[in-house]
Amino acid sequence: MNLDDDIVLASRLADAAGDAIRPYFRSGLASERKGDATPVTMADRAAEEAMRALLKAEAPRDTVIGEEFGASAGKSKRSWVLDPIDGTTAFLAGRPLFGTLIALVIEGWPVLGIIDQPILGERWIGVSGRATTLNGQRVQTRACRELSDASLATTGPQYFDDHDGAHFMGLAAKTDHKRMVMGGDCYNYAMLASGFIDVVCEANLKLHDWAALVPIVEGAGGTMCDWNGDPLHSGSDGHVLALGDPARLEDVVEALACHH
Repeated sequence: MNLDDDIVLASRLADAAGDAIRPYFRSGLASERKGDATPVTMADRAAEEAMRALLKAEAPRDTVIGEEFGASAGKSKRSWVLDPIDGTTAFLAGRPLFGTLIALVIEGWPVLGIIDQPILGERWIGVSGRATTLNGQRVQTRACRELSDASLATTGPQYFDDHDGAHFMGLAAKTDHKRMVMGGDCYNYAMLASGFIDVVCEANLKLHDWAALVPIVEGAGGTMCDWNGDPLHSGSDGHVLALGDPARLEDVVEALACHH
């Protein structure tokens, strides 16, 4: 499967999104509230509109699934999955830890992913069967010999229900508390791919939240799966794990399974 043209197109999508987002960052712009009470800004919409316009021109047969404007069905077995600003809370707080997520999903499996941080000028690109890069330089996850040494990240405890939260705390209890990271959304997965975080654990993610992350984490030597250790695909239930060191998978799944 030759994805060279798709990588070029995905990079152009990221450029277009970044151009749309930058004028709004730290602009003091008020956010609206969507039905699910997450803040959404004009930047989100402008970025997704820019990406959709480009896809309509360049890949008209492909399905497009975006966080803001839903799905527009295509005729091919390919879907572009877009999250213009993953980390709206960070964006509104003026913290450059949000990212634009762009994924190409073929027959339910993500094969190409980009995390773009348009303020810091950082772009991670992951492609099935290739090494992940950050701004053209190869990145790699780090080894983690013991779960007790692992740094664990999650976007925040408020995103878990009581049941999932208890399982998460079971995992947290077995990792290095002093290095637990809260907040960060997609940026945590980028840092895991670059070798600075060992485990990311989240629940209630939608396809647009995680599809781009899979090729990035796996191309850097890590693994992504659900809380049972099964591979992620478009039918997955939103329980997501990323590990920098695949050797710790059994330990992590076991720690999640038991809780007090």
